[in-house]
Amino acid sequence: MATPYSTIQRSGDMNADRARVAEIVAEVEAGLVVVGLPLSLDGSEGPAARAALDEAGALRAVLDVPVECHDERLTSVAANRSLTEAGVTGRRRQKARRAGAVDQTAAAVLLQSWLNGHRNAR
Repeated sequence: MATPYSTIQRSGDMNADRARVAEIVAEVEAGLVVVGLPLSLDGSEGPAARAALDEAGALRAVLDVPVECHDERLTSVAANRSLTEAGVTGRRRQKARRAGAVDQTAAAVLLQSWLNGHRNAR
């Protein structure tokens, strides 16, 4: 079961942000990094998906583990649904969003989707 780890706040320095990802990868001894690929609803690659692919390529250059991209369509929808089912609504939802809870939950949904796809592929 995938669980959220943390949210990295962008610093404005892409190299520093990638170095922080590398620190976390080393800290948790990750064997792989999964990057969300924000495809359009029709499955096509728009500007956001191309930017994610570029970022995945940049991460590959600084990490000692494989970096894979995985479709992240509807992960935020699933994350918001999970928070609603957990009773997080209204002001608590806004506070959770500011604290990164939605992003963390969406990342966990993304990783669980990747894990499920690879478990079924065996």
